[in-house]
Amino acid sequence: MTRSVPVHVAACGSVPPAVTDDGRELLVVAAWLHDIGYSPAVRDAGSQQVDGAAHLEREGYPERLCALVAHHSAASYEVAERGLGDRLARWERERSPVADALWTADMTTGPGGQRMSYPERLDEILERYEPDSAVARAMTTARTSIEAAIDRTTRHLERARLS
Repeated sequence: MTRSVPVHVAACGSVPPAVTDDGRELLVVAAWLHDIGYSPAVRDAGSQQVDGAAHLEREGYPERLCALVAHHSAASYEVAERGLGDRLARWERERSPVADALWTADMTTGPGGQRMSYPERLDEILERYEPDSAVARAMTTARTSIEAAIDRTTRHLERARLS
């Protein structure tokens, strides 16, 4: 488990007003498991998102959870850079407040567990990876999609606070 996972879970704990009751538990579980594909024990295809989702599927986790893990934080961009789009296509991308909240938690938490803004997080990622790496290219290309997910989550939270 990376040091950032408990912070992702805590962030998701602050997001539940942005999701329905039936999505809250799923969001927290997805926050705990979203980076499981980094584990050497489950590494296979070379994409932490795909490897994590495939592992969870083999272990019998629900399809929806596997899909959230497979597609978290604009994974389709990185997976395409790695030439693994056919592997990702196994899981349908969910477009929902739960998916947006997971992306928001992931993209506003640093690798050491520190909370940060999305621009800070993007800068941190781009500093950590070589400019021509699949991750750097994907994160640069995915910026608009990630910002949109964060914006939708922020609006959901604001509406929940006002009601």
